[in-house]
Amino acid sequence: MELNIEQIQEIIPHRPPFLLVDKITDYVPGEWAKGIKAVTVNEPFFTGHFPQYKVMPGVLIIEALAQVGAVAILSLPENKGKLAFFGGIKNARFKKQVRPGDVLELSCELIERRGPVGFGKAVAKVDGKVAAQGELTFAVGD
Repeated sequence: MELNIEQIQEIIPHRPPFLLVDKITDYVPGEWAKGIKAVTVNEPFFTGHFPQYKVMPGVLIIEALAQVGAVAILSLPENKGKLAFFGGIKNARFKKQVRPGDVLELSCELIERRGPVGFGKAVAKVDGKVAAQGELTFAVGD
């Protein structure tokens, strides 16, 4: 199951213009999602962060992972029209710089849900190598 940018925006309408996922390549509602982000030299965040050193900020890699996780949790029928709030990250590890021309392979597996709160394991890779990973917390609300 794939989702294009317009379909992603229907699930997480509160993210544009800061949507950092280009496409969802596969997902199972309420369980996991995988997506991609093609990093280009003209990304707006490059002008403000280290303009002479083009590296995608780690916080934005985590945000992209959270958006993939939000698609997984909000694609459940009972969560349609709700918002997913990013509650935090635990055990974040950054292992590879992400630069223009890289394609981020994003995945988030929801490992536990307690009422409106969900926990997931997220990994961002470039060329099959881990760029960042961590454990995400979400809260679903109206």
